[in-house]
Amino acid sequence: MKERLAYAKTTISPRRAAELRAEIESFHVEYCAALDANDVERWPDFFSQEATYRVTSRQNALLNMPVGLIYCEGLDMIIDRALAVAHSQMFAPRHMLHVMGIARVLQETGNTISSQTPFILMQTLVEGPSTVHLAGVYHDRFVREGDRLLLASREVIHDTEILDTALAYPV
Repeated sequence: MKERLAYAKTTISPRRAAELRAEIESFHVEYCAALDANDVERWPDFFSQEATYRVTSRQNALLNMPVGLIYCEGLDMIIDRALAVAHSQMFAPRHMLHVMGIARVLQETGNTISSQTPFILMQTLVEGPSTVHLAGVYHDRFVREGDRLLLASREVIHDTEILDTALAYPV
């Protein structure tokens, strides 16, 4: 993981990167819209059958530690996570808002695309101010299924050191 956090040169042409970036950004628009609308039960629709999802700190990623605050392996675990969050929210009502940076396309191999996208996740408590909930980078591997991109792997590497207790919600 240490190497993945360092600068990596892209292996594709700028023209192809722009084409893929448009697809990835369209994916992010829908992914974030579903989560920001609190439609967490739609969240699994963005993952492939064999997908992995992990949220971990920059420190753990730099040390190549597999530890994640959230870790799901396979679509069934992702669905379980979504249903658990949707039906057992034990935290104060809040609104979430994803603010995405520019996706950086790193590689395309067959039907697989690797990218990195910085993000900030804002949180507004119903009776409180808006705050930065989490900041970091998505390290994604997409697969093309038909005319759709799906996540084969999403590693959320966060820079935020002090975490809110509501991190149970997907990022």
